[in-house]
Amino acid sequence: MSDQNTSSPTATISGVVGIVLYVATGFVYLTSGLVVPAPWLFPLWGVWLVGLYVLIRVFGNRRAWTPLVAVAAAAVWWLYVTLGGLFLDWTA
Repeated sequence: MSDQNTSSPTATISGVVGIVLYVATGFVYLTSGLVVPAPWLFPLWGVWLVGLYVLIRVFGNRRAWTPLVAVAAAAVWWLYVTLGGLFLDWTA
């Protein structure tokens, strides 16, 4: 199924930017072990892997939306770490 959004050069550039941004969030997720205790770290990594699946699907269908997946990943990470710090006393 071909979508007009996937064939434009702007959408392709946006898709590649989204992939690069998502990989950058992966670094943040991987280094979260400095703040997040190990039992809580593995579900966080699972969330990132699910997001990677979503990113691949979005890149195939609507490339221009891939930066939104990276922004959502950053927001989920921030919310996870912030709430863990508030309610579970996670500290660095």
